[in-house]
Amino acid sequence: MADADKDSHADTIALNRRARHEFFIDERYEAGLALLGWEVKSLRAGRLQLAEGYVLLKDDEAFLLGSHIAPLNSASTHVLADPTRTRKLLLRRRQIDHLVGAVERKGYTLIPLAMYWKDGRAKLEIGLARGKKQHDKRASEKDRDWQREKGRALRARNR
Repeated sequence: MADADKDSHADTIALNRRARHEFFIDERYEAGLALLGWEVKSLRAGRLQLAEGYVLLKDDEAFLLGSHIAPLNSASTHVLADPTRTRKLLLRRRQIDHLVGAVERKGYTLIPLAMYWKDGRAKLEIGLARGKKQHDKRASEKDRDWQREKGRALRARNR
């Protein structure tokens, strides 16, 4: 269980900002990915979209679906590139068992939060999340606006 600070990854490839708006994120995990060569080159160029992605657990394995890695014209000349193909996530058995229990019994959802480089390898931060209702989204937005106004007032007072 990687409990990383929010968006503190030095070499961030992409963030899923919509996930924090749509879901309450209870736990975070770091997963490796099984990628092809052209996908790694595209990731180095920053051509990734996580907003539509989600994680599916099937046969005691985790898969990333719906994320879009745009192929580079120069990198994938001899390979038929599928930008939205299903990619296997690399997690420990105990983590997968815990996630299966939370998703099947407690009604959680697994969503990708961020992808970043760590020691030269692409890592995906996934979140165990609960969906927000409309009033929860409004409350979060109101709280965020209040924090912004409070910060402005403090800065103006200190001048």
